[in-house]
Amino acid sequence: MTSAFVHPALRRAVNRNDIEQLRGFLEDFHEADIADILQEESTAGACEIVSYLSPDRRAAVFGHLPPFWQEKMVAELSDQDLSGLLKDIDADEGADLLHVIPQERHASILRLVARKTREDLLKLAKHQEGTVGAIMTCDYVTVSAQMTMAEALDNVRKTAPNAEMIYQVYVVDSKHRLNGTISLRELILNLPKAVVKDIMTTELVSIGVFSKQEEAAKMISRYDLLALPVVDDDKHLVGIVTYDDAMDVAEQEATEDMHKAATISPVSNLRHASLLTLYRKRIVWLLVLVFGNLFSGAGIAYFEDTIAAYVVLVFFLPLLVDSGGNAGSQAATLVIRSLATNDIHLKDWGRMLGREIIVALSLGLTMAVAVSLIGFHRGGADIALIVALSMLGCVLVGSLVGLSLPFLLTRIGLDPATASAPLVTTVADAVGVVIYFWIATSILPIPAS
Repeated sequence: MTSAFVHPALRRAVNRNDIEQLRGFLEDFHEADIADILQEESTAGACEIVSYLSPDRRAAVFGHLPPFWQEKMVAELSDQDLSGLLKDIDADEGADLLHVIPQERHASILRLVARKTREDLLKLAKHQEGTVGAIMTCDYVTVSAQMTMAEALDNVRKTAPNAEMIYQVYVVDSKHRLNGTISLRELILNLPKAVVKDIMTTELVSIGVFSKQEEAAKMISRYDLLALPVVDDDKHLVGIVTYDDAMDVAEQEATEDMHKAATISPVSNLRHASLLTLYRKRIVWLLVLVFGNLFSGAGIAYFEDTIAAYVVLVFFLPLLVDSGGNAGSQAATLVIRSLATNDIHLKDWGRMLGREIIVALSLGLTMAVAVSLIGFHRGGADIALIVALSMLGCVLVGSLVGLSLPFLLTRIGLDPATASAPLVTTVADAVGVVIYFWIATSILPIPAS
């Protein structure tokens, strides 16, 4: 049974104050599904529904809510309610929640939270958004290299209830520096008297606390890790990034790249975004592209005499410039994705440029042959030659623009995803207009005015 079917019955149970039926419904659903249900309710209704959940499930549901919805509910919840959430929620999600809670309420809420939890929350919350430190958790299990398997397992049993991930155990020294890792499987299968240092893995994969969070997601994917240890400059273990957090980061990055590819500023939630927000997110780039298209208009105006003398040329204009823009968009998409996955780097631009020239010439020649047949039918041999040469030039230039723009933006420190299809198309269109009419003017005789 999905949330779509249970929602009306759930609402009726709330309206009748049928607590038993309400709790029965909620028990049947995963916390993520309950979070979806809450977003269909009013803020007050959502707060009422979560009040019937156990503290640990309430915290789990809150962790699945988007920040803007958390902010709405925080305004309705008391300091006591919020301190309970911070106590039960995962440490990394608690730090995110702390960012949502107004600063003026922090002191009164944190006063109600246990000291250890408070220290962990403040330590995580101080890290800048977008860094590994902002998404890591302090809830992990450590053992000493000198422990036996039996001692290490006993230590795992004591700390596991508060840990977010216990399948990978981290080996640290007396100064909490990361020395190695050992899996829970190895702890269980080895003899009780075996020593951790003889079994542990010392070939470590770790990441710095100030690194970008997308780097953590890439490393977890590359090395098939359940969790990635996070260290400071002195190699002290300060936290871990778990696989589920890495998936959230990957989804967030993919969404941002898709928005940028369409020249849209990131929108956190389309369904609940206001009309003004949607307008602001889209208008800037649309204005930029409008003025960019003026160059295409200027090119057409400059060759006005050629167009007036050979109106047949207008028939091929959309076909040619769109082909150049499409080729450029394809090249840009391939490069942007490869840069994002580290398949290629800035130093590869020269080699990629040489390959793209060969590929673009091949594509352009194939398309030129096809369009020349139409050109011959519409206007004879001269027109066929013009559209064939123009197609070759438009595809070549569009492809090179699409290839080079992401490299250029990366070189100057901007996100290569900004070299989006609309931007590449606008540049390719303007250049394509000039190429087309310049070739036409060079080949065709223009009558004296």
